Amino acid sequence: MTEHVRIENNGGILTLTLARPDKKNALTDAMYGKLADSIESVEFDPSARVILIRGEGDMFTAGNDVGEFAAVAAGKSEGSRNVVRFIQSLARCTRPLVAAVQGRAVGVGTTMLLHCDLVVLADNAQLSTPFVSLALVPEAASSLLMPARIGHARAYEMFALGETVPAKAALEWGLANRVVPLEKLDAEALALAQRLARQPAGALTATKKLMRNGEALLAQMQAEGEQFAQRLRTAEAREAFTAFAERRPPDFTKVA
Repeated sequence: MTEHVRIENNGGILTLTLARPDKKNALTDAMYGKLADSIESVEFDPSARVILIRGEGDMFTAGNDVGEFAAVAAGKSEGSRNVVRFIQSLARCTRPLVAAVQGRAVGVGTTMLLHCDLVVLADNAQLSTPFVSLALVPEAASSLLMPARIGHARAYEMFALGETVPAKAALEWGLANRVVPLEKLDAEALALAQRLARQPAGALTATKKLMRNGEALLAQMQAEGEQFAQRLRTAEAREAFTAFAERRPPDFTKVA
């Protein structure tokens, strides 16, 4: 439901709040669509100078709604296209992106941070990208951006083993700009967004374009997306999501 994304535009800052705390802010097709619409619309709205992404409750986001993945794996759904729109909107966004992250940020909850220009973590934040554990592959151009940011060894461990990275390590590795106490998270992120909003917008846009190769990111997203769609329909994926629903460890050794 689109009410699960709350939108506020105030003082030059467009704040997008993931507001599905009862489901750990797991992202649905409708939520991806609302996020994509909002980010795309900013390009035509000079009053929105900065985008701030945050989550309501004790978790940033549990990532993609697993139920939607399971439906595709079981052949009951063709899957969401809004997730593609969302990650592409991140790659194309010319405005500064700021993220405020508390608790767990799983899957796309972590990979979207690679597209943010400033990332503030609460001291209880935990980042993870357990794609392979679900018999999938990385997305959002993270297979390109993550190794470039933290090195191949650390990136491979995050992807292949689903290792969780706590806030302190994430800061040390360069996945975040700062770590603050949980109670100061929103204030710190907002203060940074306000500072950016006071900067010359044209210079910020030009700087961001120089620092990021948008076409390369979109090409990587295309390659990842093709693999991701294929993987969702494999026997390994069916086992992963069946095991998740049955609350048991998956057994991939029996999958042909």
